[in-house]
Amino acid sequence: MIRLGAGSPERIVAVGAHCDDIAIGAGGTLLTVCLARPGVRVDALVLSGGGGEREREERAALAAFCPGAELRLTVLKLPDGRMPAHWEEAKAAVEELRERTEPELVLSPRTDDAHQDHRGLAKLMTTAFRDHLVLRYEIVKWDGDLGRPTAYQPLSEDVAEEKVRLLQEHYPSQRHRPWYDREAFLGLARIRGIECHARYAEAFDVAKLTLNLGG
Repeated sequence: MIRLGAGSPERIVAVGAHCDDIAIGAGGTLLTVCLARPGVRVDALVLSGGGGEREREERAALAAFCPGAELRLTVLKLPDGRMPAHWEEAKAAVEELRERTEPELVLSPRTDDAHQDHRGLAKLMTTAFRDHLVLRYEIVKWDGDLGRPTAYQPLSEDVAEEKVRLLQEHYPSQRHRPWYDREAFLGLARIRGIECHARYAEAFDVAKLTLNLGG
């Protein structure tokens, strides 16, 4: 296992198609970074769920997942499952996000995610953030679309447990779903941990990476 450090980011962008996507896919990574670097700026964009219970859940959750951070969260009202039909609105939101920040790290869905909303947002991110480190997170679901990730963020046992606790606490609207439980979240984290010689981890796809081996 090769370990390459990307430094400690001062500015992070995190995007999700739905409320809870960011927390499920990269909540442990956000906790790890924010606990290590108080004051980090996190610009977050969520395309759907605005104006109701889901937005309230998301604001409370991301505040908890980004302790001590300068969090700027935008939650839009695009209809769930209809992102391709609202491409222009989503594109404008991503472009506006790009204009207001120059992040060292971008957290995004995967371009080969089976959900059309996740996949569409991921494709928008590849055009808006061309020269950035983009880590594409995974979300377990019935589609069985988990792949072979190329990058890992090890999680301490405390962080992995805290991630699961916060997911259960802050998204009560999702507790009825059969996949939304402690076993699913910790189980995937344990598998990804095995793959990178850690107890727990979150895993990501990286499309393109420029090295500086002589620096």
